[in-house]
Amino acid sequence: MTAISYRKPSVLLAAGVLLLAGCSASRPDLHASVTTKPGSGATPSITAPPASGDRVAIDGFAFAPATLTVRAGSTVTWINRDEEPHTVVASDGSFHSPGIGTGASFTHTFSTAGTFDYVCSIHPMMHGTVMVTQ
Repeated sequence: MTAISYRKPSVLLAAGVLLLAGCSASRPDLHASVTTKPGSGATPSITAPPASGDRVAIDGFAFAPATLTVRAGSTVTWINRDEEPHTVVASDGSFHSPGIGTGASFTHTFSTAGTFDYVCSIHPMMHGTVMVTQ
């Protein structure tokens, strides 16, 4: 009986340590993309998003950041993190995305300096601005 009473706490302690070790494991990058070739039978590989360019998240029915400043020639990527589709439509008509579904993105390259206001045409209360400098 004495040997059993010493083993139980040791087993419980070991189980607790393993459980905590699993909780502290690093989590995957939510902004990564998964790619596979159809019919290849290959295991999907996770690719981190490109480091270049500027990004705007569409999350919680808002553009974040609401105002983004970039240099002329920069490409901006909007990524939809909402469960609903959104669009990115410039007030001056210079760019217009199709519907962007959950997890999808839209990119636009700003070649000239200026201030470009945009909205989601599906949810017009969503506003954003890209300020392009030389």
